[in-house]
Amino acid sequence: MPSGLVALLDDVALIARAAASSMDDVSVAASKAGSKAVGVVIDDAAVTPSYVTGITPARELPIIWKITKGSLRNKLLILLPAALLLSEFLPVAITPILMLGGLFLCYEGAEKVVEKLGGAKHGETLEDEPENMAEFEKKRTSGAIRTDLILSAEIMAITLNEIADVSLWQRAIVLAIIGVMFTVVVYGAVGLIVKMDDIGLHLAKKSSKAAQKFGHFLLAAMPRLLTTLSFVGTIAMLWVGGGIVLHGTHDLGFHTLYEVVDGIEHHVEMTTGALGNVLGWIAYAASSAILGLVLGVIIVFVLHKVVKIGGDGH
Repeated sequence: MPSGLVALLDDVALIARAAASSMDDVSVAASKAGSKAVGVVIDDAAVTPSYVTGITPARELPIIWKITKGSLRNKLLILLPAALLLSEFLPVAITPILMLGGLFLCYEGAEKVVEKLGGAKHGETLEDEPENMAEFEKKRTSGAIRTDLILSAEIMAITLNEIADVSLWQRAIVLAIIGVMFTVVVYGAVGLIVKMDDIGLHLAKKSSKAAQKFGHFLLAAMPRLLTTLSFVGTIAMLWVGGGIVLHGTHDLGFHTLYEVVDGIEHHVEMTTGALGNVLGWIAYAASSAILGLVLGVIIVFVLHKVVKIGGDGH
């Protein structure tokens, strides 16, 4: 009996060590995957504030909360199960699906560029002074969640690629950790960004001269910051979308585009000295954005001029 108890305890200890080792593997995998997906997270954080720019201040945080909940649904209820199923049964479909998402981002980014350059606006904007603000907010929120779905898909795909060699349940845990962590980080930062003007107003009313000065600085800076973020968000859509397509063509065996951009990046790295890595990355990002813009403009033209979806501002 004692020997049986000892054997049982040994088995329990062995299982516990195995579980601990598995959780260590999960944490390492999550850390590795998270570092790879940081670029897309930055894009997400840059894109989202544009969806509340100009909205009534009292409605900013409720809208961001709606987008946050939509983002969690995207990651945990749609993308996580889909990623696990695809990785198990149809891994070859992941790249084409991602490329479709990348083309959608190229389209959205290019459409904004075309509008800024004087092209027709497609869909209602704040400049149109919408009669039904609730409906306008609903459209804005839906647009943000739709864009988040694409960016979240890229985050999940990057993560999945980094943990392809771990078990199914470990993949599920890592994807869930990455999904929740990045959602909290991104939309927490976005909430802070869009409420900085309110923080500035609060500080400006303080008795402390230093607090007042900093409050006035925030009030003056925030409109410029939000405008800058809107611009960065558009560039990010083109950069990420173009990058997804670029890597997708390479993964599918069409290497020309990837080799050209990779050659540009390598050339810049080799000829710019100490800043080579940074400037090489910038060259890669710029090349991806240019590709994204070209592809996006083609899609905008086809949809709005040939198929005539959303033409004449409708």
